[in-house]
Amino acid sequence: MAECAVCGKKRVIGHNVSHANNKTKRIIVPNLQKMRVTMNNYTRRRYVCTRCLRSGAVKKAL
Repeated sequence: MAECAVCGKKRVIGHNVSHANNKTKRIIVPNLQKMRVTMNNYTRRRYVCTRCLRSGAVKKAL
């Protein structure tokens, strides 16, 4: 599974918990987008989470 090239977010495993407190496994995944980004004066295709895009931590390549 991919992870964010900026902040390192990746999938996390947790539980769905019902009202009766039954627990089943689930996977919580961040919203990752594969896009061309400019980091450290070079352009590459990387997986970047939308939180990093929105905050301006990474710049989209033209």
